[in-house]
Formats: sequence, C-alpha cells, structure tokens
Amino acid sequence: MKNLLFVLLLWATSATAADLGTTGLIDTPTARMRPDGEFAAAISRQPVVDVYSINYQATPWLETTFRYSAFEDGLYDRSYEVKLRLLKESQWKPEVAIGVRDLLGTGVFGSEYLVANKTLGAFDISLGLGWGRLAERAAFSNPLAELSDQFAERDAEVGLGGEVQLDSFFSGSDVGLFGGVAYDLDEHNLRLLVEYNSDAYKREVSLGTVEDPSPISYGLEWSGIDNITLGLSHQFGEQWAFSLSSSLDSLQLPDKKPPSPYVSSMDYFEAGIESEVYDFSSWYDRLLYDMRSSGLNLHEASTNTAGTEATLVIENRQYAMAADAIQRALTLAELHLPASVGNLNLVLQESGIRPITINYRRAESDATWVDSTGNSINILSGRELANPDEKTAVEIGRVSVSAGLGTRFQFFDPDDPLRYQLLLRLGASAPLGAGWIAKASYALDIDNNFDEIVRTSDSVLPHVRSDSGLYLQEGASGLEAFYIEKKDNLASDVYYRLYAGVLEDMYSGVGGELLIQPFRSRLAWGFSANWVKQRDYDKSFSHLDYDTVTAFASLYWAMPWYNYDIAVHAGQYLAKDIGVTFDIRRTLDNGWQVGAWATLTDVPFEEFGEGSFDKGLYFRIPLQNLFGINTRLSSATALRSIQRDGGQRLEAFSGNLWYDLRSTRYDAIDNHRDRMVP
Repeated sequence: MKNLLFVLLLWATSATAADLGTTGLIDTPTARMRPDGEFAAAISRQPVVDVYSINYQATPWLETTFRYSAFEDGLYDRSYEVKLRLLKESQWKPEVAIGVRDLLGTGVFGSEYLVANKTLGAFDISLGLGWGRLAERAAFSNPLAELSDQFAERDAEVGLGGEVQLDSFFSGSDVGLFGGVAYDLDEHNLRLLVEYNSDAYKREVSLGTVEDPSPISYGLEWSGIDNITLGLSHQFGEQWAFSLSSSLDSLQLPDKKPPSPYVSSMDYFEAGIESEVYDFSSWYDRLLYDMRSSGLNLHEASTNTAGTEATLVIENRQYAMAADAIQRALTLAELHLPASVGNLNLVLQESGIRPITINYRRAESDATWVDSTGNSINILSGRELANPDEKTAVEIGRVSVSAGLGTRFQFFDPDDPLRYQLLLRLGASAPLGAGWIAKASYALDIDNNFDEIVRTSDSVLPHVRSDSGLYLQEGASGLEAFYIEKKDNLASDVYYRLYAGVLEDMYSGVGGELLIQPFRSRLAWGFSANWVKQRDYDKSFSHLDYDTVTAFASLYWAMPWYNYDIAVHAGQYLAKDIGVTFDIRRTLDNGWQVGAWATLTDVPFEEFGEGSFDKGLYFRIPLQNLFGINTRLSSATALRSIQRDGGQRLEAFSGNLWYDLRSTRYDAIDNHRDRMVP
C-alpha cells in the first residue's frame, strides 16, 4: 500500500480527509462528497491507532474507502466503508448522506450513520445520527426497533471479517448524536475543526489505551503546500494526532504532448540522403520512419487501383490515449501519402489484434480530413488486409531488452503488515514469426526483508497461493516468466490469445482465451482455459507435483454510466473449487482503472479461513502526467485483504482480453473524435 501511497503523493492535488479516510471532520463523517473521480490517500497517526486509507469517489453520489488500521494493542484491521448521498445541498436543503463504516471487516469500526451538512458563510455545520460504535454515547433509543425486533440488539463481537453483517446494520438499543463545525480561513489556507464524537472508545478504554476520552476534539488543517494537506488535532481531551492527505483527479485527460524531436524522413529524401534500412523514395518507407520516430508502428498498407483510397495498419506504442496516436498518424499521413489519396482508413492494431478502423475523407476544398457528411471521422469495425501492397518486415529472433528497478510487496501479514523487496527486473521479447512472440522476465534481488516471514499456511485446501511467502523467500531472485504468445483476430469481432511456458511466479502451463466482442455492442462473451503445473519455490525450471485445469466462461458489460465495466467469470479455480468472480472496474479513457472484485466458490467460509472469501481492490494509475512525456506506462496494484487459496486464478491469463483492448473499444474511441483531428 505504501507503494501506491507514494505514487499518489507524487501525483496529488490538495484534498482533505478525516482520520479514518472518509470525508469528514476529525474522526466523524460528514455528508460531504469529493468531486467525482477523485482518488485520495491519507495517513493518520494517533496514539490509539495508525490508519492508512485509500478513498475513491466512485460516482458523484457514492464515496468508497478502504482502510488498514494498526492499533496500539497489536491488532491489525482491514475495513471497507461506503457513503451514499441521499440529498444534495441547495439554498434551503442540507446535504444528507447515509454510510456504513465497516461494510466488510472484523467489526472493530462497526457503525452506521445518517448525517447532514449545511453551509453558512465560511462555516460548514454537520449533524448526524450514529449506530454501533457511534452510539456508545447514547442520545435516545433506536427508533428502528419499533419497526422490527431485529434492530433492537446488536452483535458486538469482533470476527474474522470478510462477511457483510447485514443483520447488524442500524441495529442496537440506542442511537448516538454526533456533529461539528468546520470554519474556512481561505486567505491563510487553514481550516479549523471542532467535533462532538458519539464514539466513547469503549474497546480502547477496556484495553487501557485510552483513559477517559472526552467527546470533544478540535484541530486544524493546512493546505499551504502544493499537493499536500496537513492536519493536527487534539483528541479525547488527552492525545494529539497528525494526518497527511493528498488526492488526484482520475477523470482528468492528459495534456496533448508532441513526440520527441527528430529529423523527418522528408528532410532526408529532399537532401538526397540514403539509408541502408529505408528507401526514402518510397512514401511507405518515409511514413514508416516518421511513425517509428513518433512512437507508432506501421505494419501494413494498401491502396486501391485508382490510388484514391489507402488503408494503413498502425499500432500505438507510446501514447496514453489512442486518440492522440490517431491524431499523430493522421498528421504524418497528410505529409507522406500521395496527393491522389482522398480516403484513408487507419486500422488500429493492439498486440496483434485489430479491433477497430478509423475512416477519414479529405475534402476537395481544403486539406482537412472529413467524411461525406462533414464529420471529421467515421468509426468502423476492424479489418484484415488480404493482399497488402506494403508490409513491414518482421525481423525474426530480434530481441528487444529492457531493464528497470522494480518492487514487490507483501501486505497485511499480522506479524508485519508490510514487507518489501527492491529488485532489478530484466525483460526481453522477440518475434518468432506468424504472429508469435517470446517473452521473458527475470528478477535480481537487491534488498528485501522477506526472511522475516515466519507465518506458514494453515489452509485445508491445496496451497495454490497461500505458500506465496516461500516463493518470496526462496525465489527472491529467479525467473518470473518465459513463454510464447500469439494474439490475433479469428474474425472481425472475434479475438483469441494462445500461450505456453512459464506464465508467472507460481505456475507454468499452456492455455488460451477467446473473446467475442460485436462491434459497437456493450456486451461481450469470452472463454479461457489453462492447464498449469505449480513451480518450485526457487523460481527455476523445476516444478512441484501439483497440477490442475482452470476454465472460465465470462460475460462482460460496458455500462453506459460513469465508464464502469462489469465482468462475471464462472468456472473452476486453481484449488479445483467451482464458483463465480464478480468484477467491477471504472476504466477511464486516460488509462485510469479503479475497481473491486469478489469471488464466491463452493468452499465454505469456515474452510476458506480468515476473510471468508476472496476479494480485493484494483488500481492502475497512468504515469504520463507524472513523467511529462508521451508514455503508456502505468503503476498497477492489487490489494487483497488476505491471501488464501479459495477462488484463485491465473491473474493475467483468465479473461484479460476485454481489458487489454479497452483503449481501442468503440465507446472509448467515440468519446474523443475531436481530439483525433490535427
């Protein structure tokens, strides 16, 4: 998590967060929401508990929070919070929200609330009703108990977590009253806070970490440093606390950035300079040279008999948004294509697959590209060139190598919630012909503290993932992957992927995936299957005795709201359990991806162990704005609340084509027609 927090702090714009990660005052929530798409990280240091939190404004009316808490008494807790806006503030109406503080967790923070806010000048006043921990300072009896006896009592036990305790929500004999005031001193970048907290911290009092907590806390927030908000508060009448928070806008499109400067092939051609690689007298070679220099690949080209229409197959290597790659390709095509060409088709290729075609028509009156109706572009389905006039030769066996620093993290071990490794990652790829490519990755350890891992798996299932600590220790250096792969079109709307070899740290095998994505449809279907054998812990070419088959049928839906994609995968998992994975991600056109998954299989919660079922959060943060150059690089992190053996898949080889092709999907392209035109 600290790796993700570091990336956020580099990216961040100023924001505030309550100590528990959800928008609020100090320890109490408010009805306020962040701007849609805002992604925030916060660290709160209190004598009672340290809280590391990630917050995402999933929609304009839904705020989500994941927090990891380290209590002074040695308890480490993971919890998820959601807050839903019921009423938006107007001149006479307050903002009103309802929330669940421990939706999925052990119940340490178990509480629910209904809270309202109203702005009066520079004051922002909040008042709320609380259940659970937020009712420990009882204000009156729970009115919901009059509706049903199930609201009259509340289970106060702390469990293993992972289950949604619906029967406890808004239950208990009493309701608490909490609230406070925030006062903004904009000219000094300060915010003054005072709150009344209805949480009496009975658990902490019983453990001796708090003596006699006062319900009154006060503090201030300062945002005078770009990208950083600092908080200082005096809590319970006896302790000081410190917080740091930052955020960024995941909806922001990256700035258009020109490619790195280079000498155009037209300059070489006009100067009569020759090349051993390119024939600058050929428009195709000139275009090929300039596209390569601009972060694009040109694979094939055809022109019709009359020379009035051209089709180019291009691939985006460098641009965070496909629209920017198309714009650059169009600019270069205008420069190099023969003047007779009035109609241009750009076929976009993504790792061997050709999902979409962009059609441009040049108007006779000027040099802009428009179609016959006056629109800038026409978006068509992908296509194959049966007999291309020009084709860039594939240099069989030519190896491309890469090297860079990498990190590995192990999160949430109760003995130590964060373990790390700094490593040198060496990568290589080489085309083999017929669309096949070989890929390899090797890790060289620089420093790690995995030798401190002492906890062993107590799983009653085959140890398909829970022995990950052994791989981290014995395979600190070793082969990460070494496999061959092919991706291609089976038909215009049917794509496939085949692979074989050492697929990941823990498994070798052979498998494939099929995706049916009708053009312009928001629905898609897929199937993936793998035979795998478990690798030895030292990450060599040796293997253990365990092998299995995994197979999944998948259904995908690109929702028309807020860029959300939903996937459902049903099949057999690595531990031979049968079940379903539900996956929801907000996949944005700028490369951002934020989501969550949950897997339910035929493994009973008791056999699964701590956490009850597999679930987690997924983040992918594009790095173009951070680096200030055109790049498709991103930082991806998956956070599991606990690593167990039930519901486990080959993460990169079980229904990934849908997400791999997201940037070239019709709706993503259609959103940015204007950005494609020079």
